[in-house]
Amino acid sequence: MVDGACCCPLVTEPLSPQWAQSLAPMFKALGDPVRLRLLSLVASHARSEACVCDISPTFDLSQPTISHHLKVLREAGLLESQRRGTWVYYRVVPAVLQQLSSVLVIDPATAIAGSACEEPS
Repeated sequence: MVDGACCCPLVTEPLSPQWAQSLAPMFKALGDPVRLRLLSLVASHARSEACVCDISPTFDLSQPTISHHLKVLREAGLLESQRRGTWVYYRVVPAVLQQLSSVLVIDPATAIAGSACEEPS
């Protein structure tokens, strides 16, 4: 997972191999429509947190399949989980979502001016 450091938009300078290596698993996890919807469901739920029991009825998928997709999102660093009794609650990791979005942001003023961005440590 990537630290909380701000990242540089693609339009200001190319990603270093290390930075691309750290971002790729997160983007790959979001490349599946089910996982993208799961992340959206968790993020839009109260307190950006949802129990598997809140999510499962939305999909025509088995509970093990949903759990697999949630595990992929968790392993990519996009979700955190906490067991409460028999249920597992998932919540988004806002700093990670902010990093992903800041890499893709296109601000014409920044793109024209350029900037020296620091690579995460």
